[in-house]
Amino acid sequence: MTRETRSGGGSSEVRQAMNEFLSVFEAFKDANDERLSQLERRSGEDVVTAEKVDRLNRAIDEQKQSLDRLALASRRPSVGGAAAPRSGEQKAAFSKYMRSGDASRLQSVEAKALSKTSDAVGGYLAPEETERFVMERVKSISPMRQIASVRQIGASVYRKPVSTTGTSGGWVAETGPISESTTSTLAVVDFPTMELYAMPAATQALLDDSIVDIEQWLASEVETEFAVQESAAFINGSAATQPAGLLSYTKTPEASHSWGEIGYIATGVDGDFPSSFPTDILLDLVYTPKQAFRANGRFLMNRQVAATLRKFKDAEANYIWQPGLSAGQPATLLGFPVTEAEEMPPISSGSYSIAFGDFERGYLIVDRVGLRILRDPFSSKPFVLFYTTKRVGGGVQDFDAIKLLRFAAS
Repeated sequence: MTRETRSGGGSSEVRQAMNEFLSVFEAFKDANDERLSQLERRSGEDVVTAEKVDRLNRAIDEQKQSLDRLALASRRPSVGGAAAPRSGEQKAAFSKYMRSGDASRLQSVEAKALSKTSDAVGGYLAPEETERFVMERVKSISPMRQIASVRQIGASVYRKPVSTTGTSGGWVAETGPISESTTSTLAVVDFPTMELYAMPAATQALLDDSIVDIEQWLASEVETEFAVQESAAFINGSAATQPAGLLSYTKTPEASHSWGEIGYIATGVDGDFPSSFPTDILLDLVYTPKQAFRANGRFLMNRQVAATLRKFKDAEANYIWQPGLSAGQPATLLGFPVTEAEEMPPISSGSYSIAFGDFERGYLIVDRVGLRILRDPFSSKPFVLFYTTKRVGGGVQDFDAIKLLRFAAS
């Protein structure tokens, strides 16, 4: 009975937050309509109305973040569940290592599994369910993981052959001769995995407390750091010690771009949208990728840019930005979903602040299987550090699938 009451309360809380979010958006539209009306009547903007619009715009962001947190909390997985015999043995041995530093049982389990990837110097692999739990929670708060393709590998590099000219094909009659087709130009793209780490600290009192689920504590400590570091790298990573970020590639005007470069179109105004019909440039961006990529297309931008676009209307005076109608559902822009990533640059001179396309086909994230933990009770006494590492890589796999909007004259 108690469990049902809590579940119902959580659902009610999400519904209330959703209603408040939609109410704030309606108030924002009313205030912005008044601002636009004042601009038409006076050729100027009333300061009080403009401040009200900005305040409501910020309130929308705050309400959306609160709503997303509630929806995320209701969907978060738990570490529990049935485990295979060896997995249960490994889990118990791993917990003992985490609490006391005794790795003897863990070494025995690893030996039975013929594992050569763990050692006393480099750390020990966490149980599979712990790794899965961490990765599910990282995905839930990492924007790029939610929209890109993700592949697990067992090696340090994933090599993918891709066609740089498109796959050849054609039509042929049932008994007719098959004419020779143009051979596709193939290239091999490497996606190396880089080491990402987090190093949470615990007191010995916490580790001695048998009530505390150590694996769940570790997951909650490292999930945010992993998500923050990954999100930044998937957008701006250098490809040297990080994954190759979306904006790290050569960017070329769409009319002249070639494979290996990301095409862009320009707003025509340095550091801004055009003053008249600004939504037209967004429509141009939507129609820049081929139709096959528009079917699963979405926008990628940061929260500040989204706040700017919330004020825009189309030719029929309808707002082009619309909120999601349920918790966890993304907002839409011109009917396409919007993903907010704070690592995308704000609007400035020459910035590439908006991306559009099919990110699932365009960007690939590769995870090397294995979450490694090294217990360190010496470096920061009296605290015990847990050096937690995983290997992850990423990069563009289809340069036709994603296009950028550059805030520049050309």
